[in-house]
Amino acid sequence: MTGQSETLSKARLRVWLKLLKASNGIEAEIRRRLRDGHNTTLPRFDVMSALARFPEGLKMSELSTFLRVSNGNVTGIVDKLTEEGLAQRVAVPGDKRAQVARLTKKGEAEFESLANRHESWINSMLDGLTNEDLETLSDKLERVLAQSSEQERADA
Repeated sequence: MTGQSETLSKARLRVWLKLLKASNGIEAEIRRRLRDGHNTTLPRFDVMSALARFPEGLKMSELSTFLRVSNGNVTGIVDKLTEEGLAQRVAVPGDKRAQVARLTKKGEAEFESLANRHESWINSMLDGLTNEDLETLSDKLERVLAQSSEQERADA
């Protein structure tokens, strides 16, 4: 590496470490607030969020793919949500073995309440950023994500 590319490489590494520290810090605070204030977990919130995005329901395999976790992880969470009346499993017409999970009306209401709080928490944690800051940061992160997606496709 030349001096200039080494300097750029080190700067990229520092930015990555700051992104990681910020992301981990925000995630830890969200986990704490969900646990302490709402007696729930981030994985459970994530499952409810995914089911809220797909009101027609998702098969367990689709849900685990969407969330990038194992089938076992989502099955346990969906089982618990079902026991609590927040989710239900519905048979897929024409496929006797398949079921989709979806939120119940009670689950939709609970998720909406949690999602509003979650948005408020994120808003307060990122309060120091202006609209221009957010647009710039978002644009730059989109470039990083696009590059990552291209790399994933090339590696597949």
